[in-house]
Amino acid sequence: MPQMAPLWWETLYIIFIFMFMIMIMIIYYNKSYSPKSNNYKKKINQLNWKW
Repeated sequence: MPQMAPLWWETLYIIFIFMFMIMIMIIYYNKSYSPKSNNYKKKINQLNWKW
């Protein structure tokens, strides 16, 4: 019978995969709603800076 990993290793691995998937989803949805930040950058470029 093959040697099996302890149960807490498996739970840590599952938690790691779950957190990785959540991180990918957060990054994806932040990039998909980026036009708001583009408008902010356009407003900054339109200002007349006088130093």
